[in-house]
Amino acid sequence: MALDTDTVKRIARLARIHVDEADLSPLADELNNILGWVEQLDEVDTEGAEPMTSVVEMVQRLRVDAVADGDVRDRVLANAPLEADGFFVVPKVIE
Repeated sequence: MALDTDTVKRIARLARIHVDEADLSPLADELNNILGWVEQLDEVDTEGAEPMTSVVEMVQRLRVDAVADGDVRDRVLANAPLEADGFFVVPKVIE
């Protein structure tokens, strides 16, 4: 798929990027080169390749999903400058 200057202009508008008219043609050439490299990836045989998330084999360490510290509301609210009915009081920010 080759990009022309009109398509590059539309992409720039959608991306909210200002591109001068003189820069559209060189930018189209650069984008076409990038798309050519991406098209080369279609030629790679990936049959049987496992998806990977890292170049190093890893095992995710999991912890038990359990409540460790609970029922400490009063200790937490002791740090609040203002507190009312068990909640932090903050200044109004919307008028």
